[in-house]
Amino acid sequence: GVDEKTFHPGSGGDLVRARLGLTDRPVVVCVSRLVPRKGQDTLILAMPRILAAVPDAVLLVVGGGPYEKELRKLAAETGVTDSVRFTGAVPWSELPAHYGAGDVFAMPCRTRRGGLDVEGLGIVYLEASATGLPVVAGDSGGAPDAVLDGETGWVVRGGSAEESADRIVALLGDAELRRRMGERGREWVEERWRWDLLAEKLRGLL
Repeated sequence: GVDEKTFHPGSGGDLVRARLGLTDRPVVVCVSRLVPRKGQDTLILAMPRILAAVPDAVLLVVGGGPYEKELRKLAAETGVTDSVRFTGAVPWSELPAHYGAGDVFAMPCRTRRGGLDVEGLGIVYLEASATGLPVVAGDSGGAPDAVLDGETGWVVRGGSAEESADRIVALLGDAELRRRMGERGREWVEERWRWDLLAEKLRGLL
């Protein structure tokens, strides 16, 4: 479930953007632990294709983890260091504002190790939807269950930089599409994923 009172469109994203010097730039945000399954590397590999269409776009990677050194190296090797920002781990209290700093949320997660390393539900997509962002999700495990494909965002093939880039470019280039998907995502969270609704469902089952 999602606390829709904590994650909401007015969560303070403008302040984070201003602090990071991103006020006038289109921002693709990914909030997650930095591990290979999550797909931050896929987003970095997608950046040249994104930048070809949206030259001032920036990827905001929020979170810490053991994969950070490799991701920074990949950004350098891909030639997109100036268009990728790493925040490191941030306090939980600041997470809603970091979601809100984005125009699009993307985490193209993928299944690894023959199915042993797989995404669960993907609560980050729901938190992003509650914040009013359209989402781009990978097709690993339960991640697609956290997206209404074509309504609150899109599900792409995990690990595909091309599919990820194409969906992100489509969203960055269409403010009305972002607004519509973001609003539908917020509605869906309020209709289906609020903690009080889930608690009542559990009470009924018990």
